[in-house]
Formats: sequence, C-alpha cells, structure tokens
Amino acid sequence: MPDVMKTLLLNPPSFENFDGGASSRWPATREIESYWYPVWLTYPAGMIPGSRLLDASPHKVNWQQTVQICKDYEFLILFTSTVGFDSDIKLIRKIKESNPSMKIAFVGPHGHIKPNETLMASEDIDFVTRGEFDHSVVEYAHGKPLSEIQGVSYRKGSKIVHNPERPQLHTEELDALPFATDIYKRDLEIERYNVPFLLHPYVSFYTTRGCPALCTFCMWPQTISGHAWRTRSTENVAREVKQALGHFPQMKEIFFDDDTFNIRKDRVIDLCTKFKPLKFQWSSTARVHSDYETIKAMADGGARLFIVGFESGDAQILKNIKKGATIEMARNFMKNCRKVGIRVHGDFIIGLPGETRETIQKTIDFAKELDCETIQVSLAHAMPGTELHDTMAAQGFLKVEALADSGGHQLPHIEYPHLSKAEMMSGVNQFYDDYYFRPKVVWRIVKEALWDSNERKRLYHEATEFLKLRAERLKWARQGGEDYKKPMISVPETPSASAND
Repeated sequence: MPDVMKTLLLNPPSFENFDGGASSRWPATREIESYWYPVWLTYPAGMIPGSRLLDASPHKVNWQQTVQICKDYEFLILFTSTVGFDSDIKLIRKIKESNPSMKIAFVGPHGHIKPNETLMASEDIDFVTRGEFDHSVVEYAHGKPLSEIQGVSYRKGSKIVHNPERPQLHTEELDALPFATDIYKRDLEIERYNVPFLLHPYVSFYTTRGCPALCTFCMWPQTISGHAWRTRSTENVAREVKQALGHFPQMKEIFFDDDTFNIRKDRVIDLCTKFKPLKFQWSSTARVHSDYETIKAMADGGARLFIVGFESGDAQILKNIKKGATIEMARNFMKNCRKVGIRVHGDFIIGLPGETRETIQKTIDFAKELDCETIQVSLAHAMPGTELHDTMAAQGFLKVEALADSGGHQLPHIEYPHLSKAEMMSGVNQFYDDYYFRPKVVWRIVKEALWDSNERKRLYHEATEFLKLRAERLKWARQGGEDYKKPMISVPETPSASAND
C-alpha cells in the first residue's frame, strides 16, 4: 500500500460571511455574521496523518489563497452545499489548473442527494460520498481503490458507479473516532467562531448522530446522518469535555450540536451527573419533550441555554410538518426552563405548508407569549433531499428560482396562491419588529450590555448588521419580491433522487 496522501480537508470560501456546511443546517450568509464549527470534517482529519483542516470563511481565507494552499496537497476533501455548489465548482477548476494531479472528493448532503448530477457538474471531481463519509475518504487517502470503498460514487469510463452503502457508525465506532476538539486545537482559532446567542468564544461538537424525529424540512436526518439515533458513550463525551476544558482555557461554553441532545431522559441525566463535577457552562439543542426532572438535572449539570425549534404557533402546521410536538408541550417546556433558570433561543419558520396571513400573526403572538430570551425567524426552505422539497415540488409551490441571492442570503422560494413571497418576507420583518421592539425585551438586552463590555461591543456590531439587512428586506418586500441582488443560486427543477438511484 502506498504512503498516505497529503490531504487537505476544506470548508470552502464562498460568499462573504457564508456559513456553508460541515455542520451548518441552514447554509447561508447570516443576518449577523455567524459560524458553526466544521465538525463533520474533523473526524477524517484526525485519522489521516499529516492532514490539515482549512475552514476558509471564518478564517478569512479567500479563493486565491485557497488555490495557493492546495498546491502543497495531493488530495482535497471539500464539503459542499446546495447554495455554495456553483461557487465550489468554479473553485476546484482553479485548483486543478494550479495542481492538475490533485484528487478531489466532494462530501456532504448535496453529493449524497444527487451523486450523478454532482459528478456530471465537473470532471474535476474524482468521487462523491453518500452518507457518513468518515472512513470513506480515510480509506482513499490510505490508498484503497475506489472500487473497494463503500458509500462512494465515481466515474468508470462513460458510466457512473454507485458502490454499496456504508453501514452507519454506532456507539463503539463513534467512540473510536478522534475528538473534534483535538483538530480545533491543531488547525482552527476558536475566537473566529461566533453565534449571537452563544457565549464567545465557544466550542461545539456532537454527542450523538441521527434524529428519530420526522420533521419534513430538516436536512441532516434526511441526508447524511439519518433517522437512526446513535450515541457516543457518556464516558467518551465526558472525556472530550474534560480535554476541551484543558485545550481552551479562554472558552466560555461548550455547545452540544446534536440534532436532538435531550431525546432520551436516562442518557441526559447520566451525562449531567458526569458534567457536574467539571463545573463548566454548556448549551445544546433541545426538543420540548423533556419533563421538569430532566430540565432540572440539566441545569444542575451546567446547562445555560437551549436552542429550540418551536417553528409555528399553529397546531395544524405542526402536524403538516410532522413536528411530533404540540403547542401545550412548548408552553410547559418554557415554564420549566424558567423555573430552573435555563435560557431559550427560539427558532420559528414562516412559509411552512398551511401558512396564511392569520397563522403568521398567530405564531408572532405565540412567540411573544413564550418570551424566549432570543429568537430566529427563518423563511421556509425546502432543501433538496427533504420531504418538504419533494412535497412542494409535487404540489407546484416550489418555484424554480433562487435559494439565495448573489451574496448568499436566503430568499423565499416557496410561494402559495394565497400567500406571496413578498408577504412572507414582510412577515419576517414584522415578526422581528413585534418581538424585539417591546420595551421589556429592549431593556433585557440593554441591561446585559451595561454590565459586560464584551457583550456591549458585540451587541453594537450585531445590531448594526441586523438593521442593515432589515432595511434590505423591507425594500425587497415593497418591490414585490423582485430584483433582490440578482438571484444566483437555482433550485433544482426535479425532486431529489435517492442515493440508490
């Protein structure tokens, strides 16, 4: 077997401030500059000797610098996204011109969903991966022929070959993977990563893979991670936490970026028992299923904040998207979080199936009733590979136009006969205005900034960015949803193919 190929793992440069993949569930340029860690790329990076993980956007590495860096490597593993795909294709052309012998693999949901189309988009791509790619790319870097690697698709003459699926990793295999935080320490600067509602600097990684929930719009469980919920052992997670605390003394909190961290009560309580003596702050994703006992255990174990997808205040819309949660469950969850002092960042979506002007107002009123510390309001996006995408395409509501503008900002691409794109964009603005411009919320934000100079600086920067984008959205809505920074990124015309097609 030949020597290990000199390998670069790349989260590529794209639009300005674009958080494009490798952990981002909504690839886009954010309202406020935000970056999630490239967690998926860290695992192969830790298994390929001499590799480097380059996360271009947060480290302000442009495409010219990326091409220059690629000259020193033999194998490129690039995490692509649907929104950034066209940009990535142009980038690898430049890379190949500079380093013609370089082998290139595209990994991530886009290639998983459409392996044929991805390979046909550029002859510069040597293969794409389907599903979890940890070991697929590692085997290739170590010299294994493509014909013998599970979970890859590649060209063979004039045909495209899809090798058999790779079995998903379970507890023993997940525990055997390198720690993501070791690669952060080696290759990344944690101060480069900012999410407005998390403490800065933060570090994030997964304790599980997959999600048993069936939400029709959610990309990860319907693409590379799947619905089978698979866990790392609690001992393994606690060991990485302890090591991360040693690696990053400047870190303010750890974020557990699982699809659903709190899905099983006994595991959560076991983790929190192990976290408590480590005396650190952490935040996580959460569903509204946890009871008071579980939430109290999480608070006692150091939990500071939950990111919760409430999505809508309309019961029928929640059923339409197979949320598996009710309005009353959300109310009880918020009540219990308040009791134990855990903050909540609430996520809401406008434009899901069943949305009307009345349900938008209903959701705004529901959000004000819940009164989360912070919120995010997104336009419904039917990402390729999701049930929502296929349903909207079949019903004729998915317009074949832009997923994003030329700056990478998400645009509405679902439109209903009774609810236009412009009305939905206006709904986003109204939602933010009605929620944040309440006197008690303004005072809540200002009060924190008064006592913390770092928060004061960050708040000023974020408020400036947010108000600028708010003005652009208002202008777009007034123009009826036309000519917004030249839409560039097309939605695929046909429903997404499965990896077996």
